[in-house]
Amino acid sequence: MAKKTTNQDQAAAAPNLNPRDQHTLEQLVALADAVVRSAQSGVDPTLKIPTRTLSNVRYNRTKRIIEMGSARSDRQLFNLNQAKSYMQTLLVASGAKKLIAQGKTTSLRGMFYLSKHTIEGTREETFDDQSESDGIIEDLEVAINVLREELHLYAKNAGAMVGEITLIDSGDTIDCTRMGSGGYSIPSIVEPEVVQFAECNAKFVLHVEKDTVWRRFNEDKFWKTHQCILTHGGGQPPRGVRRLLYRLHHELKLPVYCLLDNDPWGYYIYSVIKQGSINLAYESKRMAIPEARFLGLRSKDFVECGLSNSVKIQLNETDRKRAKQIAKYPWFAHKKAWQKEIEQLLENGFKLEVEALISKDISYVTEEYTPTRLENEDWLD
Repeated sequence: MAKKTTNQDQAAAAPNLNPRDQHTLEQLVALADAVVRSAQSGVDPTLKIPTRTLSNVRYNRTKRIIEMGSARSDRQLFNLNQAKSYMQTLLVASGAKKLIAQGKTTSLRGMFYLSKHTIEGTREETFDDQSESDGIIEDLEVAINVLREELHLYAKNAGAMVGEITLIDSGDTIDCTRMGSGGYSIPSIVEPEVVQFAECNAKFVLHVEKDTVWRRFNEDKFWKTHQCILTHGGGQPPRGVRRLLYRLHHELKLPVYCLLDNDPWGYYIYSVIKQGSINLAYESKRMAIPEARFLGLRSKDFVECGLSNSVKIQLNETDRKRAKQIAKYPWFAHKKAWQKEIEQLLENGFKLEVEALISKDISYVTEEYTPTRLENEDWLD
């Protein structure tokens, strides 16, 4: 009789795995072993998936981050309404296992095609579009408590960095003081096995909302004058940017300051960086930065900076509704400074983009506004 193969045997069969990959592979194999045990015992194979809904999210006041609750839902093979999603989950798990064992990565789109095929004897496709597989990937993340990046899956790059730090990215040394006008393109996978911090002379990180503002700071060499690291996330920062900010803060102990638009969207971006997002509550412990500070723009800046009426953007009903929702977030609701900020935004009746400061002078934001805010410690927390 052939020797029974355990999950430890299968995980050990993949050579040269780092501890993080070894752990993820063991989790995937254990998931498969549980299916086999259920089948052998005559029990309906069932996956328990943490519920990713607003009702299963809570704010941890001690840790100051958003966390997922304990609610779970069963995904059963012999339930006609759940059989397809059950099969899809195991297909994605199998694909991730192959990637880890082979030491390779693929995109979210790549996983969609890796898992997509016509089920034998039918005209049924395993996946109809990528949105299905993306959702299943998130289910798998929470089911075995790993990051998507630990499954060797990445999204497109959507952020950049420049400044007083030298990285080692996949064995290549990257001096972020010598990256030209485009900067270092922040990858989706920034885990320690891929990106290491070789040398850092920065005193803090300045994260700006958009590429357009980031380019002004980079061209003016703000990062050199003020000995810092400058990042952007192309609007709402993707997971790779948030993970890198988290690592810079927690591993290198660098303060993180956020320069974002004076509107509900800018407030929300700050909220996501600081407390985590509701949709990714299960990853807050590896992404959220409770100590991050909101440097601006502020509702008081129209008057304090002497801006002209031409830079005003009138609030619409959606803006007003969103601002009131954000004011009720538990992490803002009991902070007088934030309540005053949002109240003044609504009272003003208009919002401001960071680019509005250009109306004062092309380099006003880099030479006056930001240095003064930092020097005076004039920020919201």
